Amino acid sequence: MERSPLARPFPAAPSIAGAVPRVARAHYKTWDRCDLTYVELDEGTSVAGVFTKNVCCSSEVEMGREQVRLGRARALVVNAGNSNAFTGYRGREAVEQIMAQVAAHLDCAPSDVFVSSTGVIGVPLPKDKAEVGVMNALAAQPCDWEMAAQTIGTTDTFAKGATASAMLGDTRIEISAIVKGSGMIAPDMATMLGYIFTDAKVSPHFLQLCLSAANEATFACITVDSDTSTSDTVLAFATGHAGNEELVDADSPGADAFAAAIHDVCRQLAHLVVRDGEGAQKFIEIAVTGAVSDESARSVGLSIANSPLVKTAVAGEDANWGRVVMAVGKAGEPADRDKLSIGFGGTWAAKNGLPLADYDEAPVAEHLKGQDIRIDVDLGLAEGSATVWTCDLTHGYIVINADYRT
Repeated sequence: MERSPLARPFPAAPSIAGAVPRVARAHYKTWDRCDLTYVELDEGTSVAGVFTKNVCCSSEVEMGREQVRLGRARALVVNAGNSNAFTGYRGREAVEQIMAQVAAHLDCAPSDVFVSSTGVIGVPLPKDKAEVGVMNALAAQPCDWEMAAQTIGTTDTFAKGATASAMLGDTRIEISAIVKGSGMIAPDMATMLGYIFTDAKVSPHFLQLCLSAANEATFACITVDSDTSTSDTVLAFATGHAGNEELVDADSPGADAFAAAIHDVCRQLAHLVVRDGEGAQKFIEIAVTGAVSDESARSVGLSIANSPLVKTAVAGEDANWGRVVMAVGKAGEPADRDKLSIGFGGTWAAKNGLPLADYDEAPVAEHLKGQDIRIDVDLGLAEGSATVWTCDLTHGYIVINADYRT
């Protein structure tokens, strides 16, 4: 598959003490590549997670929601090529088999083993292939985070990763993270599959607070096609090897710095997913101000971002701000036509419900020729604001999804 023109190079992601990635082939599909990522985690690792709100979710999601409440983890297994969703008891049995196999190897509780799967919906994960894949992974040599990221991809055109660091007092902590996602992206929680690893010592409770807060401002603000996956999962693992004083709440020394670093990594990952949107040629940032609340601003922003008419206008480099007006009006949020202002790339096209008399479309047209597009919307009602991110809609999206199973 051709690499997205919006792709970014994989960062120099540091190894994380207490988290060792490996990859293997389970042969879930006929592709000539690894399709199972395994990350072994040391004892004492804390975990937090956010999951899809899709009610037709996979067994992996259902079980993960319960496991994450225990706050501990020893391993992660990610299967690519088969989502194992809408597969009934057979799907659950496959997950339980993987958990038991890894737990026996690590001498831990099966609930300490987290499993995710991504790919085609409605096909049970083959237990024989899963068993061989896990066996191969357990015996494989450690790999880097880029290889782990490549392995979990499906329609992704490039491996996606992010890093951050922070000083917690005198202790430097590191974060390395990977994500996959390209289509079926309109998350209520996160993107399709994302995993964050840090050597910081963090209580499960505070790790969950940081991840949930970061999610609301990053993953929950992206969309590619308005479709929420059955498998959306983001997990954060903290091994505790950095040697910092444990972060237990917002008053812990270094808590603000850690929370900011988690937010930074989530934002990077979220943007990468949009940049690899199926068929995407342009990355679109939509900044909404003047709303009655931040939540209302985000809803308006997502209404614009999910509009096929807005997305195709951007793809065609057409400064059709009337389509943005339409998307604001259909959002179901407070708005006043006569207070609405719309701009592209720093140039206002309309203010207070009217097109500007001296509006010059030339700089807007030039802006729309680029790869990074900005749309500004000021509702003029109050102080609520939000920024959401999406991509344009091209014929490439149709081609990829029409041929997805074949």
